Amino acid sequence: MSLAPRLDLRQSQSLVMTPQLQQAIRLLALSNLEVEGFIAEEIEKNPLLESSAAEDDGPVVERDAPEPARDEPASADELLMGGADSGEASLDVDFTSETFHHDSAADSGGAGMDGALGLNGASSGGAGGEDAPDLDSFASADISLADHLLAQAGTAVDGADHFIAAHLIDQIDECGYLTVPLLEIANRLGVPLARIEGVLGIIQTFDPTGVGARDLAECLAIQAKDADRYDPCMARLIDNLDLLARGDLGRLRRLCHVDDEDLADMIRELRAYDPKPGCRYGGEAAQSVVPDLFIARRKDGWGIEINAATLPRVLVNRNYYVELNAAGGDRASKAWLSDMLASANWLVKALDQRQRTIIKVATEIVKQQEAFFLHGVAHLKPMTLRQVADAIEMHESTVSRVTSNKYLSCARGLYELKYFFTSAIQSADGGDAVSANAVKAALKALIAVEGDKILSDDTLVELLNAKGFDIARRTVAKYREALGIGSSVQRRRARALEGA
Repeated sequence: MSLAPRLDLRQSQSLVMTPQLQQAIRLLALSNLEVEGFIAEEIEKNPLLESSAAEDDGPVVERDAPEPARDEPASADELLMGGADSGEASLDVDFTSETFHHDSAADSGGAGMDGALGLNGASSGGAGGEDAPDLDSFASADISLADHLLAQAGTAVDGADHFIAAHLIDQIDECGYLTVPLLEIANRLGVPLARIEGVLGIIQTFDPTGVGARDLAECLAIQAKDADRYDPCMARLIDNLDLLARGDLGRLRRLCHVDDEDLADMIRELRAYDPKPGCRYGGEAAQSVVPDLFIARRKDGWGIEINAATLPRVLVNRNYYVELNAAGGDRASKAWLSDMLASANWLVKALDQRQRTIIKVATEIVKQQEAFFLHGVAHLKPMTLRQVADAIEMHESTVSRVTSNKYLSCARGLYELKYFFTSAIQSADGGDAVSANAVKAALKALIAVEGDKILSDDTLVELLNAKGFDIARRTVAKYREALGIGSSVQRRRARALEGA
């Protein structure tokens, strides 16, 4: 073995994730609204990028010379396997040109597949959406529970008691309950416990009725007192809510010393009370889900369209690049300008490829789940990411990214793309396997019509087997719990309480 120094040449291959490739992969997993925010950030950072979402007169960029024809861009999988250019070719395209790939009819002049509108019944070009008034902005801001209580405390107490009241209100959660023991608050403030209890009693008279309670029983008792219904019988009922939850009506009648009619009247009274009075105030406004895709039935098949209203078009301002480049500057400035141009070109290319990939995946989903779109959830077929990936010749991870955080709107409602990927349940008659969601839908339908004859899990297994679903009892229990449906014992008690 020689110990002399020498030079060796070695050749090896490795996959390098360039920043541009990482950006393209990250864009696949984002929803349309998230992409819109990402584009806004990129436009702020890159002076060569501009949005044409509000333009109706064609592209913003004017070209000095015709652009050379460019080849079909590589698929996402090809980019992953072999990398891609840094975007030297010009990608600022004319959206009215026939050479541009239209992911949907909305990409040409804002007209949708119905001739003038998009599949969602609104203009797909996005021009009217930005200029239209935001009706939500006219709604007054909801006052928080703490602010509502502090306003009442300002007129009910003053001095040191107001300070104590403010501290107590700060410990009340969003449901209206006091979550900290009074003794702990008394020790913290150095105030006698009796004084803390007195201030809490004042807070418990505030609106909403029941606020400031330390548990459910006290909350209901406060509301019963306010309604002048807190008699000894109602007090015993509220003190034994555990028996009411178990449906032990016979024992409750004996404890409250009432007959069936009076007990039923007391239970109806309790149901009218609010167990979470604080939830009426504050809280974040419910955010509606914006679909990323629209799917509609057409005479010649299915129409699949990207929701262009949430995706502003991004163009590269090459005129501005020529002006900056002609102005001269040092080497660092020109290098920075070149980087900005390459980054802008790559972003436009990545966005175009993202839309192509989403349309491709959605088309295959509709193809494999056509029975669902025609007849409903009972005809949903089991499907995996690999099945879609093999059909469209992409990697399974690419399909997973495309179907994450994205929703489609169709005649049957709004669905997440992940909803269509479910496990298979074997058919009892040896036929084709069925989707787990189809079994859940059948299970929910059976329980919905069970009436007074509560169905046990064993009975549900027999009924599902009769429908052709080969399913075990433990699977029925798992699906029932996933649907938020109680056991047969719990449903029987709930039915008894409803009839009380």
